[in-house]
Amino acid sequence: MLSYITLGAHDLTASGVFYDAVMKPLGYAATRDQDYEIAYAATGQEPILWIVKPQNELPASYGNGTMICFHASSRAAVDTFHAAAMANGGYDEGKPGLRRYGPHFYACYVRDPAGNKLSVVYNKAV
Repeated sequence: MLSYITLGAHDLTASGVFYDAVMKPLGYAATRDQDYEIAYAATGQEPILWIVKPQNELPASYGNGTMICFHASSRAAVDTFHAAAMANGGYDEGKPGLRRYGPHFYACYVRDPAGNKLSVVYNKAV
């Protein structure tokens, strides 16, 4: 359904540090890093996430109620993502743990340095 996601950044350097750290446990790395954008992809794949300075040169902003959610390969990957977010300029919006959305729905919620809300979910029996 989705081709890719683009998120605005106030400070591309700070956002690059954050996303380099949090995308690694999910199997993604920066594949393009320029003055105005950073792209993240799995090895051999097209980029799925772009962190950019807005083209209109206005400040980056986030939507209230908007959230991007990524799949994790394990509960440990959720935990590692959250720890990496906290260590690299992110803000906690919900520590890793089981949620009410199902018996195996293990997730965390964070905000990146620009305020974009992210979640990571592992939704399988352990």
